[in-house]
This record gives sequence, structure tokens and C-alpha cells, in this order.
Amino acid sequence: MNVVKCMFVTLMALILFGCGESEQQQMVKQAQAIEAADECHVCGMVIKNYPGPKGQAYQKGEENTVRFCSTRDMFSYLLQPENQRQIEQIFVHDMSKTPWQKPEDDYFIDGKQAWYVIGSTQKGAMGKTLASFSKQSDADFFSEQFGGKVYKFDEITIDIL
Repeated sequence: MNVVKCMFVTLMALILFGCGESEQQQMVKQAQAIEAADECHVCGMVIKNYPGPKGQAYQKGEENTVRFCSTRDMFSYLLQPENQRQIEQIFVHDMSKTPWQKPEDDYFIDGKQAWYVIGSTQKGAMGKTLASFSKQSDADFFSEQFGGKVYKFDEITIDIL
């Protein structure tokens, strides 16, 4: 009986140790700072030269993000069928916490959980852009001030852009 019990405990320890190792390998990725010379993955423009929220995304198997000068360019890229399957994580600026003219990298949020205002009067790098917010109430307030309609991430399509 003791031998069976010992084997069971050893087997469980090996299983638990294996799970712990797997969890360590699946670390949550963070948004990366946008450097002065970074260019937009879609249009090639220098990202820091323009106002409005920026975006970035991790693709499967990549250590660095692809970066975008505007949330509009980001969505144009993300919504392409060949790219949708490759994206792991998305980050956008929370515009309720950072200035529109020079968004700060300390205020990136999960882009899939964000609320977006489409059609406002505020301009980004490519003209009209999607204002991004961590809270629906902030998106609603922005929409009241600058126009546009509020959307969740999953509601945004190429047709809406």
C-alpha cells in the first residue's frame, strides 16, 4: 500500500511541476514603448510625429510588436483575414488618461477590452481615427464632446471603418 501511495504522490508531483513550467512559459506580454524612429507597420509614417491614439499588436511567435501610427491603421491591419489568426495581443492608448496631441506609453490598455469612438472630429495620423478608452463611460463622454459612435472591439468591421 505504501509503495502505491508513494508512486501516486510522485506522479502527482511530476504533473504539477510540469503545469508550473508551462505557466511560466506563457507569460503575459506587455505593451512596448514606441521609440522616436518607429514607423507604422501599415503606412511607414513615423509614429511619434502625429496626434491621437496609437496601437500595437503581438503576432504569434514574435517577441516584438507590430506598431501603428493610428488605431485606424491598426484596425485596417487586424481586420484582414490573413492577419486575424496571427494576432495574440493588442494594445491601444487609453485616451481618458493621456493627452491627444502626444499619447504617453504609460497608458496602453488591452485593445480587445477597450471601447472605441468612431467618427469623432478629433484627428489622428491618418485623419479620422478611432478614439480608444478603457471605460465605456469615458468613451460616451468623449462621443458627447466630439461626436461619433461608441463601439466594443468585437463590433468593429471593415465596413464601419
